[in-house]
Amino acid sequence: MNADRPLYTLVQALRRCLRSLRDRRSDLAFGIERIGLLSLRFPTVVACVAAALVVIAGFGIPRIRIDDSLSQLFRSDTPQFKQYELESHRFPSSEFDVLVVVEGKSLLERASLDRLRNLVTDLQLIDGTRGVISLFSAREPPTGGQPPAPLVPDQLPQGEAYQKLVSRITSNEIIRGKLLSTDGDLALVVLALDPHAAQGDTLAAIVQEIRTTADRDLTGTGLKASLTGVPVMQLEIRHALERDRIIYNAAGFAAGCLIAMLFFRRASFMAVAAGPPLIAILLGLGALGWLGFKLNIFLNVMTPLIMVISFSDSMQLTFLARDRMIAGKSRYAAFRDAITVVGPACVLTHGTAALSFIALQFTQSDLIRAFGKAGLIATAIALVTVLLLVPLFGIILVRDEAGLAEKARRADRAVDSLRLACGWIAGRIVSRPGLYTLLGLIAVIGFGSIYTQLQPRYRLSDQVPDRGQAVAAAGRLDSELTGSNPINVMIQFPKGASLYAPQTLDAIAEVHGIMERQRGISNVWSLETLRRWLARTGEPDAPTLKRYVDILPRYLVRRFVSADQDAVVVAGRVPDIDASQIRPIVGRALGAVRMQHPGYTISVTSLSAIAARNSARMIEKLNRGLTVEAVFVAAFIGLAFRSVQAMLASILPAVFPIVVAGSLLWMLGDGLQFASVVALTVSFGLGLSATIHFLNRLRLEELQGDGSEASVKRATILVGPAMILTSVVLSCGLIVTVFSNLPALRMFGWLSTFAMVLALIADLTILRPTITFLRLASEWAGRGRQ
Repeated sequence: MNADRPLYTLVQALRRCLRSLRDRRSDLAFGIERIGLLSLRFPTVVACVAAALVVIAGFGIPRIRIDDSLSQLFRSDTPQFKQYELESHRFPSSEFDVLVVVEGKSLLERASLDRLRNLVTDLQLIDGTRGVISLFSAREPPTGGQPPAPLVPDQLPQGEAYQKLVSRITSNEIIRGKLLSTDGDLALVVLALDPHAAQGDTLAAIVQEIRTTADRDLTGTGLKASLTGVPVMQLEIRHALERDRIIYNAAGFAAGCLIAMLFFRRASFMAVAAGPPLIAILLGLGALGWLGFKLNIFLNVMTPLIMVISFSDSMQLTFLARDRMIAGKSRYAAFRDAITVVGPACVLTHGTAALSFIALQFTQSDLIRAFGKAGLIATAIALVTVLLLVPLFGIILVRDEAGLAEKARRADRAVDSLRLACGWIAGRIVSRPGLYTLLGLIAVIGFGSIYTQLQPRYRLSDQVPDRGQAVAAAGRLDSELTGSNPINVMIQFPKGASLYAPQTLDAIAEVHGIMERQRGISNVWSLETLRRWLARTGEPDAPTLKRYVDILPRYLVRRFVSADQDAVVVAGRVPDIDASQIRPIVGRALGAVRMQHPGYTISVTSLSAIAARNSARMIEKLNRGLTVEAVFVAAFIGLAFRSVQAMLASILPAVFPIVVAGSLLWMLGDGLQFASVVALTVSFGLGLSATIHFLNRLRLEELQGDGSEASVKRATILVGPAMILTSVVLSCGLIVTVFSNLPALRMFGWLSTFAMVLALIADLTILRPTITFLRLASEWAGRGRQ
C-alpha cells in the first residue's frame, strides 16, 4: 500500500492539474485571444497601426495579377505536366490559336466566299499573328513537279465553273469536316498568335481587333463570326474574375451589412460586427498582392472565405458585448468580457480553418497548394484583425451605454425572437436526446451512402464564362466539326533517327490512323496528312515529302514538326465533354504502336489529356482529404476542450452538411467538381465555427453547476441568435455569386449557401441532443461505478 502511495499521489496531482486547466478559460486557446485586450489598453496605438496597414494593403491589392491560364489547375511537378509544357514549347500551336467561327446559309455563295477570303487576308495583317489556316490554305494536288496551285483561285469563276469549285471545296479531304462543316454553313479559320502576344497584356487589344475586322469584312453578307480558342477563353476568364471580384463581393457584403443593421437596430453595432471582417478582407488581399499571389478561380473565392471565417467570430464577440452593456456594464468592461469569454473560441475556429488549408498542401496541383497557402495567410490575418478591431471599434463607435440598455430592453424584438426560437428548439431537442442523436446518426449514414456514389466531373469549359462568346462558338464547333479542344500525340524519335526514315513515317502513319479511328476524335492533322495528299499524285516518297515540307510556311510546319526535327505531333480535336469520357481515348490503342516501334516515345499530350488524367485523381484526393479532415478536426476540438464528449459530439454536425449537399449534387447529376469540394470546405469551416462557439459557451455554463439539459438550453439561447444571424448574413454574401458568368463560381455560391443552411440545421438539431446524450451517458456511467 505504501509503495503505491507515491503513484496515487502523482495521479491525484495530475487530475487536479487537468481540472485546473479545464476550469481556466484562457487555457482553452493558450491565452492567444488576449491580444485583443491590447486595443482596450492602447486604443490609439492599435488604431494608428491598423490604419497604416490598411494603407499598405491598399497598395498591395493592385499588385494581384490575373492567372487566366486554362492549365493553371493542373500545373504541377509531375512528369505528365512537364511533358505537356515541353510539347507546348516545341509545338506552339493549339494553345495559342484564336478560332474564328464563321456561319451563315450563304457561306458558299460567290460574294460571301470572296468576302471571307478578304477577312482571312486582313487577319494575317494584325500585329501579333503568325499565320492563318483556312479553307483557302488548301492546294490542288501537284502535277508534273510544279508547285501546287491554290484550291480556291484568286479570281473566283462564275456560273457552272463556280459550282464545280464549290463541289471540289466541299469534297476536299483536307477541308471537309476539318475547316468546313458537311452542310457548308460553317467555316473555321485558325489564327495562330505569337506566344508572347497570347500571354501578354496586348491580348485584349489583339482579340478586339480580330472582332472588329471580322465585323467590318462580313457586313452585309449575312455571315456571323464568333471567336473561341484558348486565348479568347483566357481573356473572358480575366474579365469575369475582375468583374466578379468587385461587383459580387461588394453586393454580397452590402446585403449582409443591411441584414445586420436590421437586427442590431444601430449603425454602431453593425459597424463593430461588419467593419473588422471588411478590413480583414482588405489586409488579406493586400498581403497576397505583396506576396505575389495571382488571382484565379480559386483565389477569387478568398474574399467570401475570409468573410466566412471572420464574420462569424465578430458577430459572436459583438453579441456578447452588446448583452453585457444591456446588463449595465460599460463598453470597456463589455468588450473585455467578449474577448475573454468568446475569444478562445475565435482562436479555435481559425485554428480549424487553418488545418483545412494545411490539408490542401498535400495535393499535386500547384494551384490548389497556392490556394491553401493563401488561405492559411488570410486566416491568420483575419484572426488578429477580428480580435484587435472588434473591441477597438466597440469603444470608439458605441456610445451612451445607458441609453442603449434602456432602448434595447424596450425594443429588441428581433433578437428576442431569435432567443425565443432557440430556446424552444433546445427545449424540444434536449428533452429526448437519445432519439434525436439516433435520428442524426441515421441521417448521416443514409446521406453518406449516397455521397459515396458521387463521381468526379470536370470539363474545361467549367473554368470559362458560359455566357460569353467563346463557349457558344466552341459549342458550334463541337456540333458541326465534332471538336473544339485539342488532343495531341507527341512522337519523339530515338537519337539518330531521321524525320524521313521509313520507320519514323510508319510510326506517324499508324498513330494518325489510330486517332482517326477513335470515336470522339476529329480534325486529325499531321505530317501524314501531307503524305496522303502527295500520294494522290503518285509521289509519296520521302524526298518529295521533304521538298514540300521545306516550301511550306514555317509557322505551319512548326505546328507538327519540332525545330530540330526530332519530334512530331499528331493533332486532333475532341468535343468539350467530361474528362472521364476523354480518358479512354487513344490510351490503350497506342500500346501496340509503342511495341512495334521501340525507342520511339509516344505520348498523349495537350490540355484535354492532362485534364482527363489528373482531374479525377485530384478531385478524389481532395474529397478523401475533406472526409479525413473532419475526423482530425474533431480530434483537435476534443484535445482543445480536453473532452472526449466534445470530440464525439462535433463529428455528426460537421459531416452532415457535407453528405447532404453531396447527395443533392448526386441527385442533380452534377457530380463532384473542384468548385464543389471548395464549397464543401467552406461550409465545413462555418459549421465547425458554430460548433466551437456553442461548446465554448456550454463549458462556461456548466461551470455554474447547472444540469446538462439546462446548460445546453442556456448556451443555445446565448449563442444561437448570433449563429443564426451569421448564417443569414453569410448566405446573402455568397448567394449573389449565382449571377456570375463563371460556372464554377456559381456552383460555389449556391452549394456553399445551401451547405451553410444545413450546417445551421445540424448545429441546432444534432449537436445539442448529441452532447446532451453524451453528458447524460457519462453521468449514468459514473453513478453505475459508484
